[in-house]
Amino acid sequence: MTEPTQTRRLVQAYDRMMERVKLRLEELEQAEREALPQLRASIEHAAEKAVELGELTREEARLIGGYLKRDLEDAGQYLTTTGQDLRAWLRFDLELLEDRMLEFLQRGVDQSRLELLAFEASAAEVETERYRSGEITGPGTLQCEKCGESMAFLASATIAPCPVCGGIDFVRVTEES
Repeated sequence: MTEPTQTRRLVQAYDRMMERVKLRLEELEQAEREALPQLRASIEHAAEKAVELGELTREEARLIGGYLKRDLEDAGQYLTTTGQDLRAWLRFDLELLEDRMLEFLQRGVDQSRLELLAFEASAAEVETERYRSGEITGPGTLQCEKCGESMAFLASATIAPCPVCGGIDFVRVTEES
């Protein structure tokens, strides 16, 4: 193969690869547009199922669904803005978590992660997500806004008032915090 023929072949291969990359990016953009509605629908379905099975009242299911949405969106925003993994967001050794809980969080975050990329530009404008005593949170570390005391949650649990000062407002603590 002569030099010009080889060069032309490589240029054509480059162009074909670029077209494939463009097509893949278009597919990702479509998935990004669909991810958040799918996440919301999954949470609504889970809430309806809990009501149907008599596990929760409709109001309790709506409340728990809101907590799930908050935690998954918080994790997704953290992952997309920092590039870190869930270990940094949770801020403690993942081996302490049950494999099932970790898998659930990762699947939920992975589904919403693409859509949350769209929020990356507005993430700086969004106020830090607040957690309040009496709400339910997933695994991770919360810090009392009043005194700075940290509370680690190894599993989903109800947030109690701060054991040091009785404060009721908390923020999630990550490795960067």
